[in-house]
Amino acid sequence: MRNALLLLLASTLSACGSERGPQSDEPPAAQQVDSLYINGRIWTGSNTTGDASVMAVTDGHISYVGPASSSKFVSAETIDLQGRFVMPGFIDNHVHFLEGGAALASVDLRGADSPEVFSQRIIDYATTLPAGRWVLNGNWDHELWGGELPRRQWIDQETTDTPVFVIRLDGHMALANSAALKAAGITAATVAPSGGEIVRDESGTPTGILKGNALNLVFSAIPTPSEGEVLEVFELAQSHALSLGLVQVHAVTANETETKMLEAFRLAEDRGVMKIRAFVSTPIEYWEDTRNVVREDGNGTDLLRWGGVKGFVDGSLGATTAWFYEPYLDAPGTSGGPLTDPVKLTDMLRRADSAGLQIAIHAIGDRAIDDVIADMRDMAGDEIANKRYRIEHFQHPSQSAIQLAAEYGIVASMQPYHAIDDGRWAEGRIGPDRIKTTYAFRTILDAGVNLTFGSDWPVAPLSPLDGVYAAVTRRTTDGSKPGGWQPAERISVEEALIAYTATNAYANFEEDVAGTLEVGKKADFVVLAEDPRLVDPTTIPQIDVVATVIDGEVVYRGD
Repeated sequence: MRNALLLLLASTLSACGSERGPQSDEPPAAQQVDSLYINGRIWTGSNTTGDASVMAVTDGHISYVGPASSSKFVSAETIDLQGRFVMPGFIDNHVHFLEGGAALASVDLRGADSPEVFSQRIIDYATTLPAGRWVLNGNWDHELWGGELPRRQWIDQETTDTPVFVIRLDGHMALANSAALKAAGITAATVAPSGGEIVRDESGTPTGILKGNALNLVFSAIPTPSEGEVLEVFELAQSHALSLGLVQVHAVTANETETKMLEAFRLAEDRGVMKIRAFVSTPIEYWEDTRNVVREDGNGTDLLRWGGVKGFVDGSLGATTAWFYEPYLDAPGTSGGPLTDPVKLTDMLRRADSAGLQIAIHAIGDRAIDDVIADMRDMAGDEIANKRYRIEHFQHPSQSAIQLAAEYGIVASMQPYHAIDDGRWAEGRIGPDRIKTTYAFRTILDAGVNLTFGSDWPVAPLSPLDGVYAAVTRRTTDGSKPGGWQPAERISVEEALIAYTATNAYANFEEDVAGTLEVGKKADFVVLAEDPRLVDPTTIPQIDVVATVIDGEVVYRGD
């Protein structure tokens, strides 16, 4: 760290000699520290202290944070922050880490705004691959071209030797070309699995669109990546995350193929390439496997932890598979439905909970959220507030569900960028009444719910600063709501930062060691070029990440 840290801010941060610096309550006359950061605007994230200007790091932990004083520090190096902003490192509450890395190495369909652009990007990318290699990921959004779902015929002729399986940005709908359908054995006679749909044309032939659990039919046909490919994808994801100021990710699963996700993280740690902290939650369907890993190896290491399970109640709003009490306005034939049989999910929840595993359940629609809250209450009883159960997304709760989440200590694990993305079209799908508690950050905080933030990457951009911007401004991505969509639900910058740091640490039972910059806690922090609390909120995404530090070591340095 020592040489790297001296380069922390290139020419803009200067290394100084030992300085007369701050003191804690009873500091020694000359306290030995590894690194001393001076002249900064240091936001500790603690509700008991204000901003500091000096911070010392010793053995990977914070040994002092506060104002400058007359005490001496003996430091291997002193870094002049020159007024830059320091804060606890960002924690992402919900990220599909390996999928995100794979997306960085694959075709990018996120900005495709017409069927022609969508198709041509896939075709062009396919030409770069050897015959038989799959085109995956993509993250497309048919709402960008008016809502027409893509069809395999758009790309079949030019991809006859290349299986294509590109996923909508919410992860609950995908397009497969004929080569991919053939590899998965999907024909006109194939029956969709429970919780899934194979979309068909008038003759009953699959169009290539698969929804919900039907995606698993294709996932199971995709070749297993090599060890080298896994590490390549991991390092791509990690480099991107560190460049954005993330010090920890809560890695979750999206499909059955990610049952090997924990093995991939352990491989990265064993090979010495892992720098970012991670907590891994595996599919609840395999809770016994996770329980056995915990029994044999404990809950992990200081860098990599496990012992969580994630399940699904429903799908997504974008795919009209989120589970509501009332039908969709633009699809009155459906109100969504459960992806997992409710009886089966309840049984798995109880068994995983009894095994001491941490519970995180995807629930988006109002009925889905009500169902999982009832399950959590019934299985935990009076102990529910101590469990820190998580509801992933918590996008469209009823007002009563918000109140129950507060009463039961349930964590609302939300991703604010979804609000400014879905805000373009969500009201047309569920109407003006249900929209009132959609991504209701202000209402949720005021009710006393534990609100945490993340990205759901690669469904949405990974950048925490993008998420802060979304929560604070609620300006939709199409620019149609410059004053904010449902502006009464905006929150302050500091509230958003807390949701990305301290509350995320609390949700993961780490509040004693992480999430704020306090003496004794891990020296995990980020240096930003500007204070996001002081700039025009619309410019927050443009703030540069100058450095990311984990355990006191610089793991990313900006140009």
